[in-house]
Amino acid sequence: MKLGYCRCSTAFQDMLMQIEALKAAGVKEDNIFKEHVSGMKKDRPELKRLLEYAREGDEIVVFKLDRISRSLKHLEELVEEFQNRGIEFISIHEKIDTSTAMGKFFFRMMGSIAELERDIISERTKEQLAAKKKNGIKLGRPAVDKEILKDAFTLYESKRYSVKEITEKFGISRTTFYDYLKNRPAN
Repeated sequence: MKLGYCRCSTAFQDMLMQIEALKAAGVKEDNIFKEHVSGMKKDRPELKRLLEYAREGDEIVVFKLDRISRSLKHLEELVEEFQNRGIEFISIHEKIDTSTAMGKFFFRMMGSIAELERDIISERTKEQLAAKKKNGIKLGRPAVDKEILKDAFTLYESKRYSVKEITEKFGISRTTFYDYLKNRPAN
C-alpha cells in the first residue's frame, strides 16, 4: 500500500501542492498523514502514527525529503527502519526510490547536500550576528523606555486596567510587559 506524509511548519502554510503530488504518485487521499509542525521537532504525532501504521511491503511517499525530516541523521534512521521493516521510501521531488541501489545512493547524497545547505545558512547567520555585535549594533528588541514602564506599572497596580488595555495603550507586547513586570526591582 502507498502511504503519504505531508508536513508544513505552520498552520498558515498550505499543503495542497504536496497532497496533489502524492495523489498523482498513486497515494489515496485517505492514506495521507498530514500535520502542521516544525520539521525540527522530534514530537510529530502524525509521523509517529504513520510509522506505527506502515507494514512490510508498504511504500512511504513524500513530496520532498525536508517534509519528513530536516536532519540527515534522522533521514538515515528512518530509511534504515524502513529497510529493516521491508518498507520502501519514495521522495517525489528528488526522484528517490529506495527499492533501487541508485535510489539508496542518491538518497544519501541528497540528504548530505541538504544538511550542508542548512549548516552554511547557520554559519552565515552566526557570522552576520557576530559582525553586527562587533560593530556595536545592539541585537534583539529595543528596551522599553523607563517612563513608559513606570506608567504601565502604575496602571497595573491600580487594578483598574487589564494587561491587554495597558499593553495596547503603551504599544508593548504582553510578553514584554510580563518580562519587565517579573524582573522589576522591588520597591
